[in-house]
Amino acid sequence: MNADTMHSTHSAHRRTRRFKYLILISLCLAGAIDAGAEEAISLALPIKCQPGVSCFFQNYVDHDASDKARDYRCGGRSYDGHDGTDIRIRTLEIQKQGVEVLAAAPGRVIGGRNDMEDISVKTVGKAAIAGKECGNGVLIEHADGWRTQYCHMAKGSVRVKPGDQIATGQPIGLVGLSGDTEFFHLHFTVRYGGKIVDPFAYGAPENSCGGGRSIWATSLGEQIQYRPREIIDYGFAGTAPTMELIESGEIGKHPVTPASDSLVAYVRAIGLQAGDQQSLTVQGPGGASVSTNSLPALDRDKAQFLVIAGKKRTEAAWPAGRYAATYRVIRDGAEVVRKTFDVEARSR
Repeated sequence: MNADTMHSTHSAHRRTRRFKYLILISLCLAGAIDAGAEEAISLALPIKCQPGVSCFFQNYVDHDASDKARDYRCGGRSYDGHDGTDIRIRTLEIQKQGVEVLAAAPGRVIGGRNDMEDISVKTVGKAAIAGKECGNGVLIEHADGWRTQYCHMAKGSVRVKPGDQIATGQPIGLVGLSGDTEFFHLHFTVRYGGKIVDPFAYGAPENSCGGGRSIWATSLGEQIQYRPREIIDYGFAGTAPTMELIESGEIGKHPVTPASDSLVAYVRAIGLQAGDQQSLTVQGPGGASVSTNSLPALDRDKAQFLVIAGKKRTEAAWPAGRYAATYRVIRDGAEVVRKTFDVEARSR
């Protein structure tokens, strides 16, 4: 082997070793990057309630880049441009008792507002809350570029101020009706590096659905389970129920008695989809038919919908016994929701 050949061979070996070394470094760096990418904040529930019972996920982050909307499960539980998770409570009566908003993770308060009135945007108009759509709220900065924002809290209820160090689960205010909202709820937004993150689908590709992973604390378990449709209110009343009576909690002041002018069953549902067919039937003692309300298929998705069935009293008193109601939602010939409930007419 001559000198030129030896030099060429040694150079080739060195290049091979360098190449392997660079590959090793690249793999190590890639591993570090991947490991970092897997690290994410762990979020506790930001409101003191029981999802599916005393509170409900009304809207999720919009995953559709067009002027339409799509939640992380390809459903319609969102609206165009929605950047957070809405967790609603059922009535004004419950809100007045005080539903605490909780810090979802430890961090430092970097912003807030506490002086806006609790008034529906339908009443005050968009212009009155321009630039203050969040209403009374809190902005918390967490480690590694994460931030959480809490909106629509009750006036005067915010308990923290900029600079305060906050622990997970610490009460920071109460659910209200301030800012750009028509119903009592907490709007909860998560950001990482300034970009919106869906806590139910972290890392999901842009303009997609069904991807990503949850960054909610694993201890929440089924509490954060996705439910395409939910019933948030149901019962009987001795008067014709309206959305206002139910939303205020005043419906409870109209119980069914033998002397009630009316006997009406009602169901308020959220997340109903175009094509859903609803029915509500009421039966009296012994299974006697009282009323049936069968609705045509919905022409579009509905954020919330009120169904009633019943009739006015035509006799001296309602017959003694138990009255039962059955609510059903049928889609493509299959039953997707069913709820039965009853009441007994009693003298007050």
